[in-house]
Amino acid sequence: MTATSDRPAVAPRASTPGDASATPQGEARVDVASLEKLLLGRWADLRATARATAGEQAFQRIEGLSLREHRERVLEQMHLLVGKGQVWRGYPERLGGADDAGGNLAGFEELVAADPSLQIKAGVQWGLFGAAILHLGTPEQQDRLLPGAMDLSVPGAFAMTEIGHGSDVASIATTATYDPETEEFVIHTPFRGAWKDYLGNAGVHGVAAVVFAQLITKNVNHGVHAFYVPIRDTDGERDELGRLPFLPGVGGEDDGQKGGLNGIDNGRLHFDHVRIPRTDLLARYGSVDADGTYSSTIESPGRRFFTMLGSLVQGRVSLDGAAVTASKLGLAIAVRYGNERRQFTGASATEEVVLLDYGTHKRRLIVPIAETYAAHFAHDRLLDLFHSVFSGEEDTPEQREDLETTAAALKATSTRFALDVLQETREACGGAGFITANRITSLRADLDVYATFEGDNTVLLQLVAKRLLADYGKQFKGITPGQMARVVVERAGDMALHRTPLKRAAQALADVGDPRRAAGHLRDPETQRALLTDRVETMVADVAQALRPAQKADPETATNLFNAHQVELVEAARAHAELLRWEAFTQALDTIEDAGTREVLTTVRDLFGLSLVERHLAWYLLNGRLSTQRARTVTSYLDRLIDRLRPHAQDLVDAWGYGPEHLRATIASGIEKERQDEARDYYRRLRASGDEPRSEKSLRKAAKGGPQAR
Repeated sequence: MTATSDRPAVAPRASTPGDASATPQGEARVDVASLEKLLLGRWADLRATARATAGEQAFQRIEGLSLREHRERVLEQMHLLVGKGQVWRGYPERLGGADDAGGNLAGFEELVAADPSLQIKAGVQWGLFGAAILHLGTPEQQDRLLPGAMDLSVPGAFAMTEIGHGSDVASIATTATYDPETEEFVIHTPFRGAWKDYLGNAGVHGVAAVVFAQLITKNVNHGVHAFYVPIRDTDGERDELGRLPFLPGVGGEDDGQKGGLNGIDNGRLHFDHVRIPRTDLLARYGSVDADGTYSSTIESPGRRFFTMLGSLVQGRVSLDGAAVTASKLGLAIAVRYGNERRQFTGASATEEVVLLDYGTHKRRLIVPIAETYAAHFAHDRLLDLFHSVFSGEEDTPEQREDLETTAAALKATSTRFALDVLQETREACGGAGFITANRITSLRADLDVYATFEGDNTVLLQLVAKRLLADYGKQFKGITPGQMARVVVERAGDMALHRTPLKRAAQALADVGDPRRAAGHLRDPETQRALLTDRVETMVADVAQALRPAQKADPETATNLFNAHQVELVEAARAHAELLRWEAFTQALDTIEDAGTREVLTTVRDLFGLSLVERHLAWYLLNGRLSTQRARTVTSYLDRLIDRLRPHAQDLVDAWGYGPEHLRATIASGIEKERQDEARDYYRRLRASGDEPRSEKSLRKAAKGGPQAR
C-alpha cells in the first residue's frame, strides 16, 4: 500500500460566475503527483509506508472512547507497530534496528495523522525512554536494557520533569546518592515539589523508568544524570484498572483526564530511598567506580549536562514535524470544505458563492498554506541536520549546537503555528468545524500541549536568543575598547541613517507615482532576504548593546537587566526562526523540476515572505527599513498574490499527500458537494417548472410599475 493508493481524486468543480477556483487557461499549473513525491523528501519510501500505516483502520482514532478504552486501544496499536518493525529504525543494527536516525523520525512523525496520542506514546517509549538508554547508556547497558524497550515487553517512562522544576532541569531535586558498601544508588524524592510529573506510561502501563536525578557520591554533587529504575512489580497482580503494584519505595498517581492526548496514561512518580545497582547509572558521560570515585570524559559539569540533554534533542525535532503535519491536516479539511460549501449570492442572482472565493476566506486559509510549505521545507533541513549528527556523518560540537538551536527555534514556532492554524480552520468551517466527526477540534485539543512539552516554547526561544547573542559577541572577541567604541558609533550612525526622513524619502522618490515599482521591489527575493535578515541582525544588535552593562554588573543587577529585555530577546528568536523558514523554502525551489509547479511555488514563497513583512510592518516603518509608499503596497500586493494562488489552493493541499483515510472528516469527504449540487439542482428544476413562488420584493416592484421579476 502506498501513501496515495485507492485515494479518490477531488471531484472537479465547474467554473461558475464568481467562482475563482478554476485555473485560467494558459496559467501555470501544479503537477500534484510530482510535488507530492518531492515533499515526501529524502526518506520518501519510509515516510510513505508510515503514512499508509497511519491510514489503516486499526491505527485510526475512535472518537468518544472512555479514558481507559482510549489508553488500552493506543497500547494495542503500539504492539501492532512493534510487529511492523517501523519503530526500531533508529536503534543499532546489532539489536535489530537500522542505525537510521533521520528515517526513523521521518516515519514516526506521520503517526499524528492516525492519532496524536499514538504518536506521543510511541515517542515516550521509543523516542524518550528507549532513546535515553541508547544515547546515555554504554554499549553493555544498551545490549542489556534496550531489547525490552524495543519490543515493548518493558513499557517505560521518561522521568525528568518535576512538579517544582519544569524547564529548569539543572535544578531538579530528586537525588541519587551512592552507597559504596552495597554498591547501590539510593533514589530519593525529598519533598512533594520533587515528584516527577506528566510522565507518559507512568499512570498505568510503565514498569520501568529512566529517572533523572542529582548524582551524589563522596558528598559531592556531580549534577544531573540518568538512572534506569524498575517501578512496578511484574510478578504482581493487576488491580481493577489493569495496573501492576509499585515496587517497595516507589509511589505514584494517575494524572487522569487531560485537555487532550487522553490515549496516554500520564502520571506522577516519587521515590523513598529506592535502591538500584551501580550498573544502572546510564554511564556514557559519567560513571562511578565501586569505591564511589566519579569520572567523566567531559570535565566541565555544565558542558556535561548540556551534552546529555542535547543527545535527547530528537523529541523537539519530531514535534516540529508532527506540528507541521497537523497543520496540513487542518488546512486540507478546511480547503476542501471551503471549495464546496456555498453561501450567499454574489454576481449571480441564483448561484451562491463558494466560501473560498470570499476575500477574507482566501486570506485566512491561503496565507497559512504558504507558511505551512515554509515550515515543511525548514523541517526537512532540520531532519538532515539531525541525521548528520546522530548518524555520525558530521557529529561535531558545532553541528550539535546548530542542531539544538535550530530544533528549539522551529519547534517553538511550528507548534504555536499549528495551534493558530487549527483554530483558524475550525472557524473557517463554521459550526461544522466544531463537530468532533470533522476532526479539527480533537487535533486542536491534542496539539495544545505540544507548545509546552519537550521544552516550553518561550524558554526555547530564550535559548535561541542566547545563541544569537553569543554569535554576535564572537564578532568582537579580542578587539580593543577603542575599536568597540567605533563599532558602537557606527551602529548608532547606521540606526540614525535608517530612521532619518532622507533615507525613507529615497525609497519614496524611487517609487513615486508607480505602485508597481514598489511592489516589484518587494517581490524580488533578494529584497525579501535583506528585509528578513536585517530585522534579525538589528534586533540582536539592539539587545546585545542594551545588555552590555550586565557583563560587569553584580548578579542581581545583571538578572534584572536580562529580565527587562526578555521580550525583545524572544522576538529576535522568532525573527530568526522566520528567516530559517524563508531560506529553506527558497532553497527548495531549486529542486523543483516542473516549470509550472516551480512558478506556483515561487508565488507561494513570495506570499510567505511578504506576509512576514506585513506582520511586522510597524517595525519596518519605525526602523526606517521601508518607506511609507512601499509599506502601502505590501497588503495590496499580498492580496494580488492570494488571488493568483486561489485557483491552486486545492492542488497545494492535495500535494501534501493526505487522503480521506488520513483526514477522516465528514466535511472533507465530498458530502458537502453532494448537498450543494442537490440544492442547486432542486432550485433549477423549480425555476424551470414555473412553480417557484414569487418573492414579496418582486410583487412590490410590480405594484409600483417596475419590472416583474420573479
